Amino acid sequence: MAHVVQTDQLVSEGILTADQGAIIASRSRRVMVSLAINTVLSIGIIAAAAGFIALLADAFSVALVGAVFLALGAAILTRADALYRMFGLAAALIGAGMLAGGSSIEIIDTFGEDAGGLALALLGLGVTGLVAALHRKATARTGFLSGSLLILAVGMHLLGLYTWAAAAEIDGLPAALVHLWAAVVLFAAGVVIDVRLVTALAIVPFAQILDTGTFYAFAMYAFYSPESTLTIVQMALAMAVCVAVAGHLADRYRRHTHLFGIMAFVVANLCFLVGSLWGDVVGSHLWGPGHYRYEGDYEAYTEAVRAFEARTLVISEHVYSIVWAVLLIAAAVWAANTHRRGVFNAAMTFAAIHGYTQVFETFYDEPLAYVIGGLAAIPLAWGLWRLNDRFESLAAKP
Repeated sequence: MAHVVQTDQLVSEGILTADQGAIIASRSRRVMVSLAINTVLSIGIIAAAAGFIALLADAFSVALVGAVFLALGAAILTRADALYRMFGLAAALIGAGMLAGGSSIEIIDTFGEDAGGLALALLGLGVTGLVAALHRKATARTGFLSGSLLILAVGMHLLGLYTWAAAAEIDGLPAALVHLWAAVVLFAAGVVIDVRLVTALAIVPFAQILDTGTFYAFAMYAFYSPESTLTIVQMALAMAVCVAVAGHLADRYRRHTHLFGIMAFVVANLCFLVGSLWGDVVGSHLWGPGHYRYEGDYEAYTEAVRAFEARTLVISEHVYSIVWAVLLIAAAVWAANTHRRGVFNAAMTFAAIHGYTQVFETFYDEPLAYVIGGLAAIPLAWGLWRLNDRFESLAAKP
């Protein structure tokens, strides 16, 4: 990943000249400003297109207004100078979004969620391939437009795929394969258009392979992981693959691989948080005795749960808490010595969350625990300092 440097300090120390420091600072600012502008523009386009679709609520009206926006955007892009190109891009993409959204809704309404969803998934996949081929030939002036159209096509494909899967009521391995395919598609789309935000979204369906996800209730947004141990193993394998292959990739692909590995690290830590609070009965959600099989017979269900726990791996919340703390320390040390700032920041963030959770959940009335933990942290910090000096001295040798 790119190193973050303090240009003023390096200039004052004579490591960089004043001109070199100004160039680095200028390029950094240009990248951040471009990111902010593109983010605001993308949010505005999505909100406007979705709002028009909901407001008009009629396929013909949506198609007509979308075509008008698309024609207006094309006229601006072909005739206006560079100062007004952003308005042309916005108009064209709002029109394209309305046409894509309106046609998707019309296909599903006309053919039903089963056949319509499958048809939309296939149509979206075909359009995705076509736009991806065009995007490879895009110039700097047309890259944002073709990349945005690719995301629209991917959205059509995934909407159709999940609509069909819900109508067909698939579960088990087929459902897991649908989530895996969605993750692959999103990751590939992010790499093709070189937008890491899209790559990061691939972690959502990837985590849902084992039903890990989120839900919303009134004034609450929650993360849940019914199989926290198995999900941690899944995310650990993903991180290992990302680390193993990243060194053999070009810089552009390595950035996306690193980001997906960081997202897997974040999800794994969230699963550790769940386990540190509740523990885990491994496999209970996947192949355990579901309550729906006992039709309200609570005693039979309880007996089945006990029998299942007796023959499977049960990890207590205390074991989870200790293992999580050890792994966070190891991850922070490794990330610091390999210059992986994203992993290091995530490890420090979850270390704070872990400490806060344990203080109020487990040790709020145990002052001796604070004494032991505080005293243990001092030699630990000293050991990390000496270990870092050892690494630096080895690295300095020719």
